[in-house]
Parts: sequence; C-alpha cells; structure tokens
Amino acid sequence: MNSYVRPVIETPVSRDAAGQVIEYGRRWWPGSPPDDTYSVDTHPERFAPLHIVADALIAHLRAAHDVKITDSVEVAADLIHPVPGVVRAVRIQPNNPACATLTFVFTPYPSVVVHAGLLHDFHYPACGCGACDSTWEVEAGQLEEQVLATVEGHYTERIESGLRPHVQFTLTGPHAGMSGGSRATDLPRERVKAAGPVLRDLVEGWSAWPRGPANRPPN
Repeated sequence: MNSYVRPVIETPVSRDAAGQVIEYGRRWWPGSPPDDTYSVDTHPERFAPLHIVADALIAHLRAAHDVKITDSVEVAADLIHPVPGVVRAVRIQPNNPACATLTFVFTPYPSVVVHAGLLHDFHYPACGCGACDSTWEVEAGQLEEQVLATVEGHYTERIESGLRPHVQFTLTGPHAGMSGGSRATDLPRERVKAAGPVLRDLVEGWSAWPRGPANRPPN
C-alpha cells in the first residue's frame, strides 16, 4: 500500500507590478489568456515547492522499496534531452531489472525533470508561461501521480516500428492516466537501439517495484 504523504508546504507569493498578489491557476477562466501571455515566463519562483516534493518522493522511495540510490549530478546524463545548470540529480534504481528506474533532475528554474525507464523524460512544470497559468500544486500532483504509477507497475514504453518509427509511453492505474510519444528519429539513435530488446521482453510493461525489507508483508 502506498504510504507517501506530501509534506506541508507554504505557497510562495508572487506579485504583479502594482504589488497585487497574482492568483495563479484561475486568472483566465472562463475566458482565454491574453495574446501577450503566451511564451512569456514570469515568476518561475512559484514552482520552488516542486524541489521539496521531489525530495519527499525520493525519501519515500528510499524507505519503502528495495532500491539503489545514486545522488550525483552525473546521473543527469540519464535524460534523453539534457537540461542546463543541473542543481542535483538522483537516480533510484530498483534491485529488479524488470522495474523502471527513475532519475530526478533538479534545475535552477526551479523545476524537476524525471527520466523514467529508458526513453522518456517528464517535465514539471511542462510549461511555466503566463498563458498556461499553472501552479506548483497542479504540477506537484502530476509529479506524484506519475512517479507512483511507475513504482506500482503501471508504466509501459514501446517502440513502434514502421516507415516512421515512434517511441510511446502509457501511464495507467489509480494514480495516473496519460499516454504520449515522439518520433524515434528525435531521440538518440544508440539509446533507441539499446532499448529495443529490453522493451520487447517487457510484454506487460515495467513491473511494480519490490518492497524494502521493512515493508514486505509477513509470509
């Protein structure tokens, strides 16, 4: 049973040029964002709690599962698409090769990028522009849901062959529901080639992570 609990976090306060508090997450509803808010990224500091949430997830996974932890900026190389200015990187590798490894990469934005399995990176926030109007709470919820879905064995990666090969993922289960993908040609060729035999053997997708000794049910 999942025992993760998000720590209590104080929401950062952002203000506009007039000193008024910006109420992110509900500024444009039920209308549409103004044209001048697209691709304009202000007050990224509102996402700082994502680093706290990622820390909490790492601590939970370390305590609850049979894993190997590597805390080094060098493991940021796990990302399919590198990011600049890495602050910290933590790889959590289950002691079962049938389980997907997770690598948390902390950026100075502040944001968190999670590399899951072999061929996919997930960004939190996915976009911090004014038009998207996202909040750290929404992004943290998606981070938690997708990490827990992977840990519980609800994550699948596939390479679809053909004239235009695609790399696809699916996250299902009680904590997440999403899918997506990209052209295989947009990813490093050698990594796609190396992932092929591994993913073909995972007919049902990545397995659930093994529990740590203190969390295993009695025989």
